[in-house]
Amino acid sequence: MKFLADENLDNNILRGILRRKPDLDIVRVQDVGLFGKDDPTVLAWAAQENRILLTHDVATITRYAYERIARNLRMPGVIEITASSSLGEAIEDILLFIECGIDGELEGQILYLPFK
Repeated sequence: MKFLADENLDNNILRGILRRKPDLDIVRVQDVGLFGKDDPTVLAWAAQENRILLTHDVATITRYAYERIARNLRMPGVIEITASSSLGEAIEDILLFIECGIDGELEGQILYLPFK
């Protein structure tokens, strides 16, 4: 699985994931020239690169992700980490998904964390 961390993703979550799974294929929006780009552009890049988007942006990303699906455009998946998630919960839930999930499983879907 490959991931794209949205510019609003808490870097502590990213560091916590990478500390436990240093070989994870994850890039940040800031590192691939997408900083400040609109949500449709970020989702299009994620689709082109077959990367699941990790984000805290429950307000707008969801709408654009569902718009892509409605237009039969590729959408490898979005993992939305809600404000109610603690740092530890977010890290554990993402790692659980990585360990138990299969590549392509989130195609056309949005997963909300925390799981409970």
